Amino acid sequence: MDAAQVALEVRDRLEIADAIYRFGAGIDLADEELFASAFAPAAIVDATSSNKLWGLNYPVFQGLDVIVELFKNTVFLLDTTHAISNPRIKINGDTAKLYVIAEAQHLPPDDHSRHCLMKSQYDVSLVRDGDRWVINHLIINGVWFTGETSVLTGK
Repeated sequence: MDAAQVALEVRDRLEIADAIYRFGAGIDLADEELFASAFAPAAIVDATSSNKLWGLNYPVFQGLDVIVELFKNTVFLLDTTHAISNPRIKINGDTAKLYVIAEAQHLPPDDHSRHCLMKSQYDVSLVRDGDRWVINHLIINGVWFTGETSVLTGK
């Protein structure tokens, strides 16, 4: 691999990681534009494997508008922090796979004595969109949580 190819691969790797960072920061900052910039128009968010762990019944969400509305009307209303680490990236042309670990703290804005702290593994499929990468399919696999999942539903 020559220097130009190495530079392009490094750029791709940074842009791929940035997509999941835009997702987390968009939630934490309640920034709809930043959050939406992380996704492809036909994106899918699937947390169904975590339903039993969390005691919830989330369906699979598909389409940028549906995903943005869901998050805007739920977790955007909470005080949150998302820490995303251990990115493992595999690039195949204009598609990529990303694996990260995420820890997400959720607090009602008016009652920080209640919380929902989650640790999850994210399996992410991405596609190239010009010079950036966007999430095409995000699977959230819950590993553990502590607190009240009712915080997520605004109860």
